[in-house]
Amino acid sequence: MVLWVFGYGSLIWKAGFRYDERLVGFINGFRRVFYQGSTDHRGTPAYPGRTVTLEASPGDVCWGVAYKVSGEEDEQIALSYLEVREKQYDEKAYLDFFTDPMSTTPAVSGVLVYIASPDKNLNRNYLGPASLEEMANQIVNAEGPSGPNRDYLFQLEKALLHLGCEDKHVMDLANAVRSIIAEMNMSL
Repeated sequence: MVLWVFGYGSLIWKAGFRYDERLVGFINGFRRVFYQGSTDHRGTPAYPGRTVTLEASPGDVCWGVAYKVSGEEDEQIALSYLEVREKQYDEKAYLDFFTDPMSTTPAVSGVLVYIASPDKNLNRNYLGPASLEEMANQIVNAEGPSGPNRDYLFQLEKALLHLGCEDKHVMDLANAVRSIIAEMNMSL
């Protein structure tokens, strides 16, 4: 048995588990959005940060990476690690992963994807949509045990650009955060 895991946020640049192969590609029908609150990594319960989740969006694709984990022991270690790391993501889906935009045949079927649902009864940390300015202000000011929320955003932007993916939502948000930081520095 082989486990494939799709990373579309921090898993892109920091897997945190052993893997045998890493493929760049995408899943269909979803878009990456900064709607999930982070109270344990990039924020606190008193001031949550914002991290990405997936939102169903027919016709869209979400680029990221898929990791192949082989061997029963490595699979168990990876899954145990992910269950802690992704504990605020209350849904798991098994989706088709593509590496070629022209192909109708997935490179891998059944890739495990962690998703934070918008159901507040199941996902108490779901923040949902907000204006670009509101999200940027929250990201500028949030910090948690894993560091400032802005670092997460900037690392995601850099990792996506390294993959050749220009995600408009991520880039617009990163530019808004940079503008706020520049204004703060000018007023000092």
